[in-house]
Amino acid sequence: MSVRTFPLDPDGVDPDAVPKRRLYTGAQIPAVGLGTFGSDSVTATTVAEAVIGAARVGYRHFDCASVYRNEREIGCSLREILGSGLSREDLWVTSKLWNDKHGEQDVIPSCEKSLSDLQLEYLDLYLVHWPFPNHHPPGCDVHSRNPNARPYIHENYMRTWRQMEELVKRGLVRHIGTSNMTIPKLRLLLRDAEIKPAVNEMELHPHFQQPELFEYVVSQGMVPIGYSPIGSPGRPDRDRTLDDTVDVEDPVIVAIAGRLGVAPAVVCVKWAVQRGQLPIPFSVKRRNYLANLQSAVTDPLTEQEMSAIAGIDRNCRLIKGQVFLWKDGQNWTDLWDPDGEIVR
Repeated sequence: MSVRTFPLDPDGVDPDAVPKRRLYTGAQIPAVGLGTFGSDSVTATTVAEAVIGAARVGYRHFDCASVYRNEREIGCSLREILGSGLSREDLWVTSKLWNDKHGEQDVIPSCEKSLSDLQLEYLDLYLVHWPFPNHHPPGCDVHSRNPNARPYIHENYMRTWRQMEELVKRGLVRHIGTSNMTIPKLRLLLRDAEIKPAVNEMELHPHFQQPELFEYVVSQGMVPIGYSPIGSPGRPDRDRTLDDTVDVEDPVIVAIAGRLGVAPAVVCVKWAVQRGQLPIPFSVKRRNYLANLQSAVTDPLTEQEMSAIAGIDRNCRLIKGQVFLWKDGQNWTDLWDPDGEIVR
């Protein structure tokens, strides 16, 4: 009986050559993943097609979420990939619990729905997408607010987390983690968790390096996963402000890209991998997602280039989260505990 092997494109990247990050459990996660958030502008079918294309050029890590509204379509792609020669253990698939499912009775059914849509028996990683149970409708503008919105309440978050732990105990999820957390919130969770988070997913790019949070996450044995690694050029309009900067137009990034003969976005991904975070760039264009993966296996940036990029941090948060605010007249910075204390 012949053994089928999933076809890798001739110009693809050997998945075994892609660096891995080791979690505290000993599991290894590919150091570059394909993000699947289409920013309300790319169809679910297009994203699902990109998942297949990405697998054919060497991706084995896919970052999904129920709120992206494309898990059912991605599930068909995963079924095709797994039916064409790859084993389930070859893939790393992440999904996330959305804000309106923080209730104790909602966590497990929400995960089961993602598993059903993705056509998987287990997830490698399941994250609490945001620490707030404040829901907003898809495609809303920056002024949208949940009338029942409330601040982070640790006791309530722990009720959600206990159900996340139950998912691990039931074998539905291999690892659990956090997303969009701050140091004071993580301190409380790490103090009280029975199963500690394996990762924290956070905005990370050259103009928003979050060194204090980055170092804290690493010091606690967690892996930092970086979303918007190239500065999220396709982010929704609600996340755009006049003060936003553009990473891929920074002279330092542009100069390095010129030396390497690659797009500036590739430099951002290469920097992320080399720094030690795990970028999950989104693209549905083959040349882009292939170049992003190639960045992980080509010659590293020089020490001088890494130092130069460290020097262009502008503390420019792009995904500000205004729609999750809970009081009138609040500034979006309240979501991020700017003074090192949880804002109520």
